[in-house]
Formats: sequence, structure tokens, C-alpha cells
Amino acid sequence: MDAVLLARIQFAVTIGFHYIFPPITLGLTALISIFLGLHLKTKNELYDKIAQFWISILIVVFSIGVATGIVMEFQFGTNWEKYSRFVGDIFGAPLAAEGVFAFFMESTFLGILVFGKKKVSQKTYFMSSLFVTLGSILSAFWIIAANSWQQTPTAYTIVNGRAELTDFFAAVFNPSTIPRFTHAVVGGWIAGAFFVAGLSAYFLLKKQHLDFAKKSIKIALIFALVSSALQIELGHVHAIQVSQTQPEKMAAFEALFETRKNAPMVLMGIPNEEEQTIDYEVSIPGLLSFLVGFDTDIEIKGLNEFKKEDQPPIMIPFFSYRIMVGLGFYFIMMALIGIYLYWKEILDKSKWYLTLLLYSVPLPIIANEMGWIAAEVGRQPWIVYHELRTADAISTVVSAGEILFSLILFSGLYLVIFVLFVFLISKKMKKGPDLAQTGY
Repeated sequence: MDAVLLARIQFAVTIGFHYIFPPITLGLTALISIFLGLHLKTKNELYDKIAQFWISILIVVFSIGVATGIVMEFQFGTNWEKYSRFVGDIFGAPLAAEGVFAFFMESTFLGILVFGKKKVSQKTYFMSSLFVTLGSILSAFWIIAANSWQQTPTAYTIVNGRAELTDFFAAVFNPSTIPRFTHAVVGGWIAGAFFVAGLSAYFLLKKQHLDFAKKSIKIALIFALVSSALQIELGHVHAIQVSQTQPEKMAAFEALFETRKNAPMVLMGIPNEEEQTIDYEVSIPGLLSFLVGFDTDIEIKGLNEFKKEDQPPIMIPFFSYRIMVGLGFYFIMMALIGIYLYWKEILDKSKWYLTLLLYSVPLPIIANEMGWIAAEVGRQPWIVYHELRTADAISTVVSAGEILFSLILFSGLYLVIFVLFVFLISKKMKKGPDLAQTGY
């Protein structure tokens, strides 16, 4: 058994499971603020009822997200001791900032949303929701800033085999932080929007809580359309950044083996690494060069420009990248169709669409996971880009057997937690918005 591979699988399992919940939190908090803002403006009690139900759902999502995030961080000290020594001076600062400036804000004001409705004014209650939303966004910022430094390390010097910080703000705002941060946050908004829209569709299918469901799904679909359309541009900006700062990753995304101008955008196909071609390729000539530099004569580096040992894997980034992009266009289509059906006043009668929308709830989570997989696997073989290889970052005192045991243990535990999550959400759905209680 390979300890490095097992440690990577374990980290992928733990962060992959954890990453189900932060995107939903980002979207839910934003939508709750919108509902409470509409209640404050219109005095329509239905908006408050909608907000209270989604706050009760948010409690479950937020709690499991916090618990799984803590487990994930323990692995830095157990499985990745050499990595922790190398990046400790840099990685610790944004993680500490996340706890001090983001998590405390988010959890404190969430407490007001849960327990303070009858104890504060409507305006203060609405402002609390904004701070919860801001806290979730700041939390995402600091975590992504830390991870982005691994992708595009800046503002450091190597002293005695360790990376030491030379400029905090330059390290935080490294070349990939803002493109990755905005891309991830809007991805979370899409996840939350489809989560709310899909569960609202469930009520419409069951013909329960119709006024609640119609208002809820309307706002969620508008939010989904705006977020999904914005994501296309943000994804484009992020792709340009990757092509400039991590060209081998972009080459892996496109299975581009040779450096070339007029590089095509591959829509589908199967990379053939042995022949260095793409089987069953469907592509648009020149589109990749044009999207990167708005000129088909822009040269895109191929994988053969880099040493074999420095090239990332191809198959996983290639397919995960396409799944993410394909789902992005699907989200726009679904939101447009839903808004059209609502405008024609036939949404509640369109069983086919409501069913599809309900089953689409996991798809934004899958899209977020695929984006993360493309980014992380595309960075290999480096855990810190061009500074520390993943194979050199593993702990020497933890055996492969111990990692395998903990991997099995955590996998079983996460299965139980996921079943619990589904059970709790199902229980709240059965009770419905009429029995959702917060604000004690």
C-alpha cells in the first residue's frame, strides 16, 4: 500500500464530504437575507415565514459543515507533517483570520437569527442575516486565500527548508485568490439557489404550502439565473488566470500535448495519452486561444513543454473540468425555463419540470466538487506549486496501514452523518414551513 496515495484519498474523502455543506451555506445565507429584506420592505408576513423555514434548514447544514471541517484540518498535522512544517508560517495566518474575523461573526449572528427574532427589531434581525451572509463569504475568502497560495505562491522566502512570509497582504492576494474566491462563492450561490428551488418544487409536486413554495421558488430561480450567468464570466476570468500562472494545468484541462497557436476548445472526447491525441474529438478550432487572449494567434503551451515528472494527470482534470462547465450551462437553461414557466403561470402545473428541478438539487454540489477536483489534481505533482512535491509532504511516522484504517473509519462515519443529514432535512420537509420555529 502506498502511504502517499492513501493519504491523498483520505484527504479527498474528508474534504469532498465537507465541501457538500459550505456551498449550500453560502447560497442559503444570501437567500435568507433576500427574503428578510423583502419582508422588511413589503411587510408581507409570507416572506418572514419563508425565511424562518430556510433558517431552520440552515442550522442543520451549518452544523454539519462545521463538524466536518474540523476533522479535515486535523489531517495537516497527522498525515501531512512535512507539508505543515513547510507552509506553517504562511498557512496559519489566513486560517487564524478565518476563525477570528469570519467564523465568529457568522456563528454569533446566526445565533440572533435562531434565538433573537422576538428580542430584536425587524431591522436588526435583517442586519443580522446580512452579517451571517458576510461571515460565510469571509470564511470562504480566507480558506481560499490559503489554498490559492499553494496554487500560486508569492511573498515568501525559503529559510531552512521552510517557506517564511515576507508580505502578508501580497501572499493573501496572490494571483489566483480573487479569481478562485469569486468563482467559488458564486458556485455556492448556485448551489443554495437550486437547493431552495428544488425543495420548493417538492412542495409544489405534493401540492402543499403552495403560497410558500411559489414565492420561494420564484426568488430562488431568479437568484439561480443571475448567479449562473455571472459564473460563466467568472469562470472565464479564472481560466485565463490558470493559463497564465499554471499553464500545465490548462494543458491538462484541454489534453493539449503540443504547444500551438489557434488552439481548439475541446467540447468532448477521450484523451489518448499513449498516442498524444484525443479520440472521438469534438472541438472548435481556435476557440481556446481566443478565449485566453481574445486572439486566435495566442500560443497555448502544451504538456510536452514540461518535464514528464512535472506533468499533471490528464484524465481526471479533463473530464471533471468538462462536467463542471457542462453543468454550468445546464443551470442557466433550467433557471430560464423555470422563470418562463412562472411568468406563464404554469410552473405549478409543469410536473415534468418540477420533478427535474427536484432531482437537480445535487448537481450544483457535483459541479463544485468537479471544480475542486480539476484544480487540485491539475496542480499535481505539486502540493505547493513548483516548491514542494506531494510525495515529499507526507508524514514519516504514520504508516500506510494506519492511514487505511482511519480512511475506512472516517468513510463509515461520514456515511452515518450523511444519512443523518438526509433524515433531518426530510423531517423538516415533512413538518413544512408552518411548523418551522426559530427566534425563541
